Amino acid sequence: MRIGLLTEGGYPYVGGEGGVWCDRLVRGLDRHEFDVYAFSTGQAQEDAGWLPLPPQVARVRTAPLWAAEEDGVVHGRRARRRFTEHYGELAAALCHAAEPGTAEKPGTAEADRFTNALHGLAELARDEGGLVAALRSEQAVRALERACRAPGARRTAREARVPDLLTVADHLERALRPLSLDWYEADGLGAVDLCHAASGGIAVLPGLLARHFFGVPLLVTEYGVRLRTHYLTRPDASPAVRSLLAAFHGLLTAETYRAASYLVPGNAHARRWQERCGADRAKLRTIHPGLDATPFTRVGEDRPEGREKGAEREHAGPHTLVWIGRVEPAKDLVSLLHAFAEVRAAEPGTRLRIVGRPSGPEGEAYLGHCRALATQLFPDEADGPHAVGRNPVTFEELGGPGAETTADVQAGGTVTVLSSVVEGFPVGLIEAMFCGRATVSTDVGAVVEVIGGTGLVVPPRNPRALAEACVSLLRDPERRARLGAAARARALELFSVEQNVAAFHALYLETVARTPVRRPVLDGAGDPQPFAAPAEAHVPGHWTGPTPRAVPTWAVETPEPVTETVR
Repeated sequence: MRIGLLTEGGYPYVGGEGGVWCDRLVRGLDRHEFDVYAFSTGQAQEDAGWLPLPPQVARVRTAPLWAAEEDGVVHGRRARRRFTEHYGELAAALCHAAEPGTAEKPGTAEADRFTNALHGLAELARDEGGLVAALRSEQAVRALERACRAPGARRTAREARVPDLLTVADHLERALRPLSLDWYEADGLGAVDLCHAASGGIAVLPGLLARHFFGVPLLVTEYGVRLRTHYLTRPDASPAVRSLLAAFHGLLTAETYRAASYLVPGNAHARRWQERCGADRAKLRTIHPGLDATPFTRVGEDRPEGREKGAEREHAGPHTLVWIGRVEPAKDLVSLLHAFAEVRAAEPGTRLRIVGRPSGPEGEAYLGHCRALATQLFPDEADGPHAVGRNPVTFEELGGPGAETTADVQAGGTVTVLSSVVEGFPVGLIEAMFCGRATVSTDVGAVVEVIGGTGLVVPPRNPRALAEACVSLLRDPERRARLGAAARARALELFSVEQNVAAFHALYLETVARTPVRRPVLDGAGDPQPFAAPAEAHVPGHWTGPTPRAVPTWAVETPEPVTETVR
């Protein structure tokens, strides 16, 4: 099978989002052939280069989303008229779509209008060689302005001013850059058997166009729902900008969910968001991300008694709490430090290791705040008047002395703690489970789904509950060992690379098996058979799907009212 893997800011670039997951998937499915179509998100990402590619990757084609060079295409009068028509229809769909945040879903008329306009722009770009100049032109801004001022447009769209229109037009130009690529040829995406988008959003556009031009089935994996992310961005923009951009991404998501053969959320949390954003439940197939358990095998298979003794030798204390992750405000290390103060009061010898690097400038400032708080809550302790004091809280980074790998850090700990207030799929928690560690976590994101019954879960922003859960495990070694063994067994069953690869292999086969043959049907003489495919299979729109039959009101059985006699 030949698979077109679509990525945005990820594989095959080094350090890209989701790059490790895609690399494991491609290497695991060595019986298939992969063509990678990747969008880069910056010059630094391109300078960092690619991951080593296995032999089953036959071709890699890349395009930058962060810059668009002039393609030199000059449109004639007819092409300009076609562009104005299709771009105006797309803008009209944005202006008439339901307000974001309301219970109203995108109507069929707006959805069809958006889809037809998107396909029209793609066909124009294919015929003329690109749309870069047209999307940047004054013609596009004027078409957007006419749509906002047209009768029936939403109030927020009618209130858009010139700076708002320029902002929205600039965003649409960047979002529609994939339409101008030369990927949509018979020897490009038309030659693959299946398109697999590794995320939602802009990465799906080539898959939608491959389906439109060649009938290639589309599979979409979302470990984080992009539409939800777009709703939470641009908080400082004007209401008109937020409304129009939310409408664009909402309609793009609706078309993605409609056109995809299957949608693959990475956990139940993402699945619920997909359903809330309009996904058909019949298309959803949850496949958890696959992690490599090999680096944690040694720690996970050690006896708990050995780990406890190793921790005592290394840290000269009976117990050690371990936290591993990116240092940022969403991880709520402040609550963890306050909880640790109560843990120290109950178990005086306990220590806390915070291992991780700050995430950007905000993370640097947050790390400094946490260091100051730790110094204030826990003054350095010394064994005697001439000894050097030592703080029970240490801030470290992976690769430092005694913390060469994540497995080494987990091996020296007694209990692993997660204190986040916002969390997607907790990879660090799964690594602790691979190591056979007892865990205490906050009830956010997909934590409960991952942990099951193999760890303790407490409400977020509740230091007292977090401290009580940690103390209960620190005082009960048998319970720690029992939960750790159950956690390792659960992680190996549900979150290993092997289960992830096997699930996608089965879904690939199921998708292709359910897809009609795209090659012409031949008769006994080898000539194409006319009318082998029904005409409605090629007509765009949502009307071809099943619709409920209209039943006249006189045919509906009305139950007799039940009355009660009062005596």
